[in-house]
Amino acid sequence: MGAVTVITLGCRLNASESEVMRKHAVASGVETVIVNTCAVTGEAERQGRQAIRRARRQHPNARLIVTGCSVQIDPRRYAEMPEVDQVLGNTEKMQPQSFLNETARVRVNDIGSVRETAGHLVAGFEGRTRAFLEVQQGCDHACTFCIIPKGRGPSRSVPMGEIVAQARRLVAGGAAELVLTGVDLTAYGADLPGKPTLGQMVRRLLAGVPELRRLRLSSLDPVEIDEELWRLLAEEERLMPHLHLSIQAGDDLVLKRMKRRHSRTDALAVAERARRLRPGIALGADLIAGFPTESEAMFENTARLVEEAGLTFLHVFPYSSRPGTPAARMPQVPHALRKERAERLRQLGAAALARHLAARVGGSASVLAETSTKGHAEDFSPVLFETEAPAGAILTARVLACDGRHLIARPAT
Repeated sequence: MGAVTVITLGCRLNASESEVMRKHAVASGVETVIVNTCAVTGEAERQGRQAIRRARRQHPNARLIVTGCSVQIDPRRYAEMPEVDQVLGNTEKMQPQSFLNETARVRVNDIGSVRETAGHLVAGFEGRTRAFLEVQQGCDHACTFCIIPKGRGPSRSVPMGEIVAQARRLVAGGAAELVLTGVDLTAYGADLPGKPTLGQMVRRLLAGVPELRRLRLSSLDPVEIDEELWRLLAEEERLMPHLHLSIQAGDDLVLKRMKRRHSRTDALAVAERARRLRPGIALGADLIAGFPTESEAMFENTARLVEEAGLTFLHVFPYSSRPGTPAARMPQVPHALRKERAERLRQLGAAALARHLAARVGGSASVLAETSTKGHAEDFSPVLFETEAPAGAILTARVLACDGRHLIARPAT
């Protein structure tokens, strides 16, 4: 049986889908390298092409398959690369038959025509303890900076019963924690009969899988968090006290030009409500630095939001101009200034994380031990163990110190 190597760029959804592709490729019995590309920034695309060339050098005799959002958007570009044997779109990469030798070299459909999720749920493990469960695909919004709807297609949701059934299988297989993933997670259910909300689905999942120890959510749109999800955050201990918000900017004019659906005030209100309902919650956010037309004053509004909203975990991106998006036609901020502003935001994020971790020193934490030496606390604080812990266990640990990026903790004996 041939070895299979999967190189994944981009989001958790890509990581989850890579595990499904790995299984399909293993079943084919052919030595295979899969590069699962990302299109969120120009830099991500550059890294993808670099990974393809490097993979061919390292695996000269393997079948090299390229897929992912960048491929879905521009398949010809990848089909013309001499290193590539096969090009698969985001729908085709989930189909077992795509990995058979006799299939066409280029299989990329019109993603905009897709109206259903894959015929199976997408689930992938991170190590042996945490599993990603895809419950939603695609996006119906039109943010001016974003190319991803062209790579993922319209929003479509997995029915609740299928989610519960797959969650049971994952927990039975050893997952102590599930992470629900999607392109636009808070859009969940709008395309299903009865239009169930994300909160309603989460409640059914937790009720239907009582043996599930922990549940996390991937990125949420601040103005689409439904009332049922807020109630669960307040009431359900198995829903972890950690939210990651798709905020993008802290200036109202920039948000308007991005065609986001929230204001600065909305972002602050969501952060305040989360802390009120779940004291000790940790908040993360996606932020873009150097969006077209962004002045220094506009940037400072975003920078101040980090402290005012109490953000702890930041994902910072310098704005990347994407052909075909409205933002690409707006007056651009110089590249060097985008990078400089992104670095300033990252420094603010590092300082916020250090403060958050320092405040936990001397207390205790419930930690999922992903290995014998490290894990994550309930609020997603990274933890390093002073002494070895049983991998896969959820244990109580005494927080002894922090190093600015991790808690240093001793597992209870």
